[in-house]
Amino acid sequence: MRKVNTNELEPMKWSSPKGTMAGEGIQVSEALGRKRDSTDIMERHPFDVEILRIPPGKAPYPYHSHSAQWEFYHVISGSGSVRHKDGITPVVAGDACIFLPGEPHQFVNDGAEMLAIYVIADNPIGEACFYPDSGKWSHPLPERRLMRGEPLDYFDGEE
Repeated sequence: MRKVNTNELEPMKWSSPKGTMAGEGIQVSEALGRKRDSTDIMERHPFDVEILRIPPGKAPYPYHSHSAQWEFYHVISGSGSVRHKDGITPVVAGDACIFLPGEPHQFVNDGAEMLAIYVIADNPIGEACFYPDSGKWSHPLPERRLMRGEPLDYFDGEE
């Protein structure tokens, strides 16, 4: 059995160049031994679990969709909204939602306190992401590349 205490894990933090996007994630699956770049299912794990925390007034990442990945979200605390193909929906603690491959989404913390969300994704091999606002694609294997015709920065065209 592998066990970790998520209260003892150091979050991975990020921010976009202009600061409109920021967040931090506790990488639970990686703490339990997941090797994100492996193609061996015993090392890769069949799903990935993260505790995502979004500061007030921020989105953690651009509006995007996945080519093959499913993502499940469960709001732990705080409030915010989710941008999706049909508009914007408010979310509060206890709300859960799922995004199928091809469904664009983006969480935003428009509340006054930290928004915390459990994220569970199946992370299929060969997964790619599309960013509708900037018209770029991300191809993560063997390394993450963002491009239109030439390599781009992750936040290019998003702020």
